[in-house]
Amino acid sequence: MKKYTYILMLFFASTLFAQDWQPSYADAVTEAQKQDKPILLVFAGSDWCAPCIKLDKTIWQSEEFSTYAAMNLILYRADFPRKKANQLSTALADKNNTLAEKFNPDGHFPLVLVLDANEKILGETGYLNSTPKAYIEHINSFIK
Repeated sequence: MKKYTYILMLFFASTLFAQDWQPSYADAVTEAQKQDKPILLVFAGSDWCAPCIKLDKTIWQSEEFSTYAAMNLILYRADFPRKKANQLSTALADKNNTLAEKFNPDGHFPLVLVLDANEKILGETGYLNSTPKAYIEHINSFIK
């Protein structure tokens, strides 16, 4: 019985800190407008871009950022994987390419944009060798 209780607690803990990355950019915009929250739009190369991978591990996956994001942001990651095993569906890849044409025409990776609910850019950043707390403060500087 203790084993099942432990597994259940672990499941709920991981759910609590799981990030709610929107499945599509359109969903992110809809949620941002509905909840009156800014959008964190991340352009990443999840399987080839070393700074993107570091940003994911040190910031996006941190408990501190997860808690902050759940209360303050709508998240969308426009991923551009290169490995065949990680390829996106053609429809999603096309949508991410369209987003890149609009918001990331120079192809910088990682590129992190903070947008208002009307898709106006409030701030732009990328990988910073910082703590989650410092990164959150940096993002907040665009919002306030």
